[in-house]
Amino acid sequence: MSGPAGDLDSAAFTTDAFHRGRFFLVQPARKGHRAGTDALLLAAAVPPGFSGRVADLGAGAGAAGLAVAARCPQARIVLVENAPAMLACAHATLALAENAHLAPRCSVLDADVRLAGDARRGGGLADASFDYVILNPPFNPASDRPSPDALRRQAHMIEDAALLGDWLATAASVAKPGGAAAVIARPQSLDEVVAALSPSFGAIEIRPVLPRADKPAIRFVARARRDASEAVSILPPLVLHGDAGNAFTAEAEAIGSGLASLFDG
Repeated sequence: MSGPAGDLDSAAFTTDAFHRGRFFLVQPARKGHRAGTDALLLAAAVPPGFSGRVADLGAGAGAAGLAVAARCPQARIVLVENAPAMLACAHATLALAENAHLAPRCSVLDADVRLAGDARRGGGLADASFDYVILNPPFNPASDRPSPDALRRQAHMIEDAALLGDWLATAASVAKPGGAAAVIARPQSLDEVVAALSPSFGAIEIRPVLPRADKPAIRFVARARRDASEAVSILPPLVLHGDAGNAFTAEAEAIGSGLASLFDG
């Protein structure tokens, strides 16, 4: 398996189908971050039929960005990543024959999401250059037992207290006036996310994600609009599973398959 970033050992990587085979990802088989439900929930925050330019910050192999591309045939996606192994996966993903229908609208940018000002702009993330920004930042606290795999640890663990704010500051800087942003995080980060979004974004909508109807939320997705003034709203939760078993609820299955949106409109 090979791509613009170099040859990838096929034994160390897998090619996996998403959205019922509408797009595929090249991912590390036994190390690093492997995309799952979080990326698909984040992508579902982008409204159907969206036709602007989308930045997927911390894109990894490109799951969330390609999920948007698969749902929104006119959207143009920039996969922003700076971990060399995941950059190689993103390039290999776009080179797959199975993704030929999406690749012309997608590109990969090697850039550090945490840079600011001239350093960020010089890295290719220009001010007010995207209509929509989606981000799935590391959100596991340092108190969690860290993974022995350095690549997975980098993707999952909060390195320092400023990390989430830095990511959201970049989202605010690169979003166009009237543009939008969406972020997925743990419930423990809700106050921090709202506080970080509020200086630049308004009309913040929060959709909690519950594993089951009688369990506490394990994630939330926040969606906001640049320069809007409307207040924060908490929406009804998305419930992933029924009372028994591991099957997804009808709504969660439709969202995870790219057939429904997480928000109205």
